[in-house]
Amino acid sequence: MKINWGTSIVIAFGLFMSFILYFVFKVQSDSKYDNELVVEKYYQKELTFEKQMEKEQNAHDMTEIVVIQSAENGVTIAFPKEFDITKIKGKVSFYRPSNKKLDFEIPISLSNPHLLIPKSNLVGGRWDISVDWSYEGKEYLSKETIYTN
Repeated sequence: MKINWGTSIVIAFGLFMSFILYFVFKVQSDSKYDNELVVEKYYQKELTFEKQMEKEQNAHDMTEIVVIQSAENGVTIAFPKEFDITKIKGKVSFYRPSNKKLDFEIPISLSNPHLLIPKSNLVGGRWDISVDWSYEGKEYLSKETIYTN
């Protein structure tokens, strides 16, 4: 049987479409390729965006800013020394872009101006850290991206 060039092109297109559909179905059905949103309740989070920008501006306008840095024994967050640490309230959020299951939050409870998050709580890689805190009714938000080993 002889196949002409028109039939060969149709067969090639059919095989190519089958190849692509196979991978589309494989990615959609396999939990290894989880397609989840970056943020759950995306639209509700968007409504609070203006408040978040105001908090970030408050943090930026401070004379001494919150310093978030990676240390040998974990991640340290240093609050301004000019503030009374007993009046600082808030939370520290750790967001892992590659795996939602590793995200966690820690309430801020200070006995000195430094907060240490132990290395044992952190898997190596990229972490987006947000420090959402308030002092005497004024709210602040500091963000930093840290890479741990």
